[in-house]
Amino acid sequence: MHVAVAGAHGQIARRLTRLRSARGDTVIGLVRNPDHVAHVRSDGAAPVVLDLEHAGADEVAAALDGADAVVFAAGAGPGSGARRKDSVDRAASVLLADAAQAAGVRRYVQVSAMGLDRADDPDMEKVFAAYLRAKDAADQDLMVRDLEWTVLRPGRLTDDPGVGTVTLAKRVPRGAVTRDDVATVLVGLLDRPATAGKVLELVGGDEAIDQAVTRHA
Repeated sequence: MHVAVAGAHGQIARRLTRLRSARGDTVIGLVRNPDHVAHVRSDGAAPVVLDLEHAGADEVAAALDGADAVVFAAGAGPGSGARRKDSVDRAASVLLADAAQAAGVRRYVQVSAMGLDRADDPDMEKVFAAYLRAKDAADQDLMVRDLEWTVLRPGRLTDDPGVGTVTLAKRVPRGAVTRDDVATVLVGLLDRPATAGKVLELVGGDEAIDQAVTRHA
């Protein structure tokens, strides 16, 4: 499989890249910062420097040429303000989906977040509320497109070692999940095109990842 990963310098994306590359897949890693090129290459991907906040759809579509699937794992990251939450977590996702359609890449897996309906909570911190709204808008945009999309919504992310077991369903209780296990679930989703059209929440749990993903295929 030929997979293009947006946000390839991020922790989940790097884990995903290593897993796919170890299987012999071709992975294209889209990164904004040229300083991340060496990291992407060391993970087994072919780096492409492309700023999704400023690139045009044609430019992005050219980078996706030949891909079988696209994974949107980009994010504005900690410390960014509300404006960048919108320009990365929403607008970059929309741009990548536009480019995928232009390039004829039908499989699109998006890393989102749980609890998007909490954005209007009066006690919610303003920048985090902007993040939730951006993620929700990106998901809503994707879900009406003629693409074979899957939206994965992990809970609170941790850097603990992956355990290989999760809870994966349309709705799950709030909880945490390791970045290792999120990456492994993404591998499973890419391997199972029958998961297209589904929005799945993910936290740690007791079901083996392969079995959990297969149940939704």
